[in-house]
Amino acid sequence: FDVCEAMDIPLEGIHEEMGAGVIEAAIAVTDGLAAADRAALFKTQAKAVAMRNGLMATFMAKWSEREAGQSGHIHLSLAPADGGGNAFRDRDGGLSETMRHFIGGQLALMPDFCALFAPTVNSYRRLVPGLWAPTAATWGNDNRTCALRAIPGSEKSHRIEHRLPGADANPYLAIAGALAAGLHGIAERIEPDDAITGNAYDADLPDARQLPRVLEDAAARFGASDAARDWFGDAFVDHFAASRDWEAREARRHVSDWDLARYFELI
Repeated sequence: FDVCEAMDIPLEGIHEEMGAGVIEAAIAVTDGLAAADRAALFKTQAKAVAMRNGLMATFMAKWSEREAGQSGHIHLSLAPADGGGNAFRDRDGGLSETMRHFIGGQLALMPDFCALFAPTVNSYRRLVPGLWAPTAATWGNDNRTCALRAIPGSEKSHRIEHRLPGADANPYLAIAGALAAGLHGIAERIEPDDAITGNAYDADLPDARQLPRVLEDAAARFGASDAARDWFGDAFVDHFAASRDWEAREARRHVSDWDLARYFELI
């Protein structure tokens, strides 16, 4: 999840700060499993600290119609097996072949793996144009309108930012999905699409790059994905896809405040 220094914001001023801009929590870089542990602990601790101060913290992807969604961006890089260096960076400081294929795999499998990154009905209220969340599998160099943001830099900082996951994502599954898709691309030597320049929301993209719009479609894509079964196994794919489909069906049974306000008197 996003990494930066902790912000010195007093709890009593947090509402005003939220109204003025974005609060970004940062988790220090480490290897994949430890990063997921830290993300899970951070979410639990944030809720506990808020409760002690008479507040409630939420990690819903979209909790307000007036605010942008809450993301759970993942920053990724690979190190050579013999240790040291950055496998994503070539000798000239550009994108290595490994990084290109990693991006290619992520683009190819992002629609199939979307349920890992956006696992709730609410997740898809964040994935709309203009809310700093992607609506298609795209990539660009330092382009925050894309799903994948390539960030060239020093050997220490050269990386990919995966911008699809919301704050509601399970960090273990989101990181596993991001890594599996990238490693699939390396294994299959998948070349990425051309990098997007400008506003990715305006790009003319094929249907294969469009992300599911609702949870039930994401669950169906995941359940039907051969790549998901290769990487995660039939037992997990069947169970997780069924659980997400059940979640979507439960939501369809619910009568919301919006339904009542919109239709109760009008119809």
